[in-house]
Amino acid sequence: MFTGIVEDTGTVRARTETDDGLRLRIAVDGFDDLHHGQSISVSGVCLTVEAYGAADTGDDDWFDVFLASETVEKTYLGDVEEGDAVNVERAMPADGRFDGHVVQGHVDTVAEVRAIERVGEDWRFTFSIPAGHGDYLVDKGSVTLDGISLTVAEKRAGEFDVAIIPTTYELTTLSEKSVGDPVHLEVDVIAKYVESMVDGY
Repeated sequence: MFTGIVEDTGTVRARTETDDGLRLRIAVDGFDDLHHGQSISVSGVCLTVEAYGAADTGDDDWFDVFLASETVEKTYLGDVEEGDAVNVERAMPADGRFDGHVVQGHVDTVAEVRAIERVGEDWRFTFSIPAGHGDYLVDKGSVTLDGISLTVAEKRAGEFDVAIIPTTYELTTLSEKSVGDPVHLEVDVIAKYVESMVDGY
């Protein structure tokens, strides 16, 4: 389980396509407790650390993750290139502080950046609501975008807004997003449980 509080941004150092999917090597500074089999969130996608170590050059640590074909198809990680930045969060420890909300790392869909507006020291981002996912989003409810725990500021037909404070803007990949760029969207799992109970399955 994750909290949506991004720890750092990593950089894609290498990508290797295989018959079964895609392997990425990601460099990130200060992750000195990585181990084989560890769950890790890469821009909101829960993946498993296959290998890890010190970077060949520089001071960054690195880790390798494998994306199966289904993950490549359902996310935009199949399109990342060497040098691209990704949000990284290690799984929450049992004795850790819960600062965000329950994030599984199970991406529901890919949304699109519709607008970006500077509002004083903050930013207001507008994202599309892909078909079939609008019922899971409510004003002031939690949503995960590229692994970032955020709050829906306003929901309208086909789109919703979130307010981004300077810290979030600077410490995540949102500062590199432009209108038209994709983002991984994970709705609040509590909404899914409620729907399941109401529908009786």
